Amino acid sequence: MTPAQLSTTIVDGLTALVEQGDLALPDGVPSEVTVERPRQKGHGDYATNVALQLAKKAGTNPRALGELLAERLRASDGIGGVEVAGPGFLNITVEAGAQGQVAAEIVAAGERYGASDAFRGERINLEFVSANPTGPIHIGGVRWAAVGDALGRIFTMTGAQVTREYYFNDHGSQIDRFSGSLLAAAKGEPTPEDGYGGQYVHDIARAIVEQRPDVLGLGDEEAQEVFRAVGVDMMFEEIKKSLHEFGVDFDVFFHEDELHKSGAVDRAVARLRELGNVYEQDGAVWLATEKFGDDKDRVIIKSDGQGAYLSGDLAYYLDKRERGFDRCLIMLGADHHGYVGRMNAMCAAFGDQPGTNLEILIGQMVNLLRDGQPMRMSKRAGTVVTIDDLVEAIGVDAARYALARYSSDSNIDLDLDLWAKATNDNPVFTVQYAHARVSSLLRNAADLGVEAASHPELLTHEKEGVLLRALAEFPRVVTAAAELRGPHRVARYLEELAGTYHRFYDSCRVLPMGDEETTDLHRARLLLVQATRTVLANGLGLLGVSAPERM
Repeated sequence: MTPAQLSTTIVDGLTALVEQGDLALPDGVPSEVTVERPRQKGHGDYATNVALQLAKKAGTNPRALGELLAERLRASDGIGGVEVAGPGFLNITVEAGAQGQVAAEIVAAGERYGASDAFRGERINLEFVSANPTGPIHIGGVRWAAVGDALGRIFTMTGAQVTREYYFNDHGSQIDRFSGSLLAAAKGEPTPEDGYGGQYVHDIARAIVEQRPDVLGLGDEEAQEVFRAVGVDMMFEEIKKSLHEFGVDFDVFFHEDELHKSGAVDRAVARLRELGNVYEQDGAVWLATEKFGDDKDRVIIKSDGQGAYLSGDLAYYLDKRERGFDRCLIMLGADHHGYVGRMNAMCAAFGDQPGTNLEILIGQMVNLLRDGQPMRMSKRAGTVVTIDDLVEAIGVDAARYALARYSSDSNIDLDLDLWAKATNDNPVFTVQYAHARVSSLLRNAADLGVEAASHPELLTHEKEGVLLRALAEFPRVVTAAAELRGPHRVARYLEELAGTYHRFYDSCRVLPMGDEETTDLHRARLLLVQATRTVLANGLGLLGVSAPERM
């Protein structure tokens, strides 16, 4: 019995009490009930505080409601016992057979175990990374690559239609500075004061000259335009290649330049004007964002007729909504924190709901440590640590796991020496090793001719019960990770599960020894091991991390 199944059993019990007239709930029976694993041994397999939540509405006290519900639950299939504790908590013990059945359900579900309909029917646009095409992706962008892709996988697992989108900033002054830097590098001149340095600039400049040998014979203005057109494409291809090798691919690459060429900005301004949220002052066009919670109104079209920075955001957001997305999630770095208020105000100005139609997630800083010292310089980029530097140091799996393991709103200090170790000090090694160890055991079982079978009533050992309950938690962990935008919840769960499995293995012999006869208990435990492998593999898959069968 999983927590979700037990929740359904409790809801059914409440419904029966209402229908029989033993309980009155004016607001109706809740569609689901929160069920948790008790922190203390002896408090049953699961606990719920539903009696405390409903007692006032039912016109009774929590303990009386708890006793009424407990009596009903004790007669339910799969329930071994119910105790009313304290002011009205219900501590529930599940029968061994019902609990053991979880293993068979997990193996039968396979790759779909952990899936739900929590976001069924929702179309989510997930925009992340979106680094300027003026250099390799730095460590902050790499964090969003890991977290954003994992979140996309988790949303998909919970029923959403997810589009991963990269906003390609190919419009503006940063592109001018980049093309000027390429031209200077090709001519052997120093990097412009506001330009981009690093070996990668010289590499791209050299490649452009090889492709266009005539470029340096052109006038500076014409030559810079060549370096702009060719250089931006080359840089962006490198960015896409690095992301692909990191296991991150996008469904849409949206070009900022298109917003300004297609008239999308004008359409967005016209829509906001129709809604009464645009006005003109001092020759400029303003968006009335202060009334929607921003600290001041914002210029969207400057007095010279040029669009302000916010104008592109208006057009881009409206474009996403017109493409049919219910939720637009944007992942930004810590330096964009002050940007959240105006974006939410913009969303409200369109008549939408901030936090629902538009949600902005802020990722905090990542600091890399090597030999205990901060790592700040890249061999190739010159000024920042890049995605390729991180992968070279610890590999794709460790990098993705390490960056997704922490809540995105917290700073991270990543010790590269630790994450490169093949020891249990390294969290990703711990989880991958557990999967490899499980896989090894299953190979040994196949060599011995031992086949797994479902005998749930035999899984009565304490460690078997702990492992079964841990496995049963996985669907709820996945749903919580989606609802709270926290892939780190999956990582931390997997680490706990790995430890739980090792403790089970140390206490419960799975395969027969020597000439020992194979029993149904061996077969039942083997099925439990298969279930563990399924959950470990599914969890690692949600993080975009491999599940090795040998290490």
